[in-house]
Amino acid sequence: MCMSKKRYALVGAGGRANLFYSAIAESFNETAELVAFCDINQTRMDYANRMLAQNYDYSEVPTYKSNEFEQMIRERKPDCVIVTTIDRTHHDYIIRAMELGCDIITEKPMTVDAEKCQEILDAVNRTGRSIRVTFNYRYAPHNMKIKELLMDGVIGEVFSVNFEWLLNTSHGADYFRRWHRDKRNSGGLLVHKSTHHFDLVNFWLGTSPQTVYALGDLRFYGRENAEKRGVTQFYQRSYGSEAAKQDPFALHMSENVYLKEMYLEAEHEDGYQRDQSVFGDGISIEDTMGVMVKYNNKAILNYSLNAYMPWEGYIVVFNGSKGRLEVKITEQSYINSGGDKEDEGALIGKRIMVHPMFDAPYEVEVAEGHGGHGGGDELLLYDIFNEQTEDRFGRAASHIDGAMSILTGIAANKSINTGLPVHVADLVKFWDEKK
Repeated sequence: MCMSKKRYALVGAGGRANLFYSAIAESFNETAELVAFCDINQTRMDYANRMLAQNYDYSEVPTYKSNEFEQMIRERKPDCVIVTTIDRTHHDYIIRAMELGCDIITEKPMTVDAEKCQEILDAVNRTGRSIRVTFNYRYAPHNMKIKELLMDGVIGEVFSVNFEWLLNTSHGADYFRRWHRDKRNSGGLLVHKSTHHFDLVNFWLGTSPQTVYALGDLRFYGRENAEKRGVTQFYQRSYGSEAAKQDPFALHMSENVYLKEMYLEAEHEDGYQRDQSVFGDGISIEDTMGVMVKYNNKAILNYSLNAYMPWEGYIVVFNGSKGRLEVKITEQSYINSGGDKEDEGALIGKRIMVHPMFDAPYEVEVAEGHGGHGGGDELLLYDIFNEQTEDRFGRAASHIDGAMSILTGIAANKSINTGLPVHVADLVKFWDEKK
């Protein structure tokens, strides 16, 4: 019996889009069909169509500019819209697509502030459509092993978590070159990047945040900080700059075929510059952050994020009633959209140690994950584009999961601004589920 393919339209043809359209074209073309691209930039959509034809022998799909989004849905009739635009516009496309009868797959973060989050929650309640948030880190084998150990009670009840995430001078710096540097676009790293990490804690512990207190500042990037360190040569962007040639933090798009075709050659349409100086003015996000969270199950999290480290990865420690679980993960350095998508977050080192309270410590073996995000990308895509099966770990993330991850970061941003702890329950109202 031949099953009809599910129809997908993709809005936002930038760096993250390739993960999804390549999967549909290459691995899941028997169950999924890509029917349209939508973006503010025709050059980027044309690039995506070239990639479909050249790399996957897939027919080019119709393209629509962002002001033709509703026209696209009426004409192409997608079952589901994949949202990979800049973060501050997620809510707009999510809500309009649901109101027109589509389900949603959205890149993280689901949105950037409490008001937009509430609008999405209200729209889900009003339309009855579904949202899937693509938390690929849930699917990485090492993160699933952590979940399994905690579910199985290896260290008993978890009372506290110490979680340190390091972004290096390649990946970390990249957030300060592009649209993420404006907090209005991204919510800052505590929303854009930490949504992954806060979601992992919710996922690992099976709980949700209650109270958040945070501190953060811009200490390394930005012109003022560079001046304090004695820097005297500055530039606005790398392209065409002599000063940038001597800067190890500069991004040279003309030397990278992916960045050149997707961004440099697309600038004439929207003026977006992908290679701004990380030591320029106009940066409104933090690079040094510390967050304390109390959860509804009474566990406490101490979290830190620094975006200028010599290596990439994380260290997380769980302290429980029966012992301690220690994890160190090292990830490959990369530039977003600057190469093979399998390099993004690829694993290069891992160690999971269990320290029982009254027994000898031991190392836990973990299946090797390959590809992007420690092997999580491939498993996530399989889960999205195939019929879902029962999952002991509950990895598929809904709009509730998407909200709970960003609300930790949103509360942290509010705490930084006010100097006060923030109660997550005061930020939004949930209609279909109490947390």
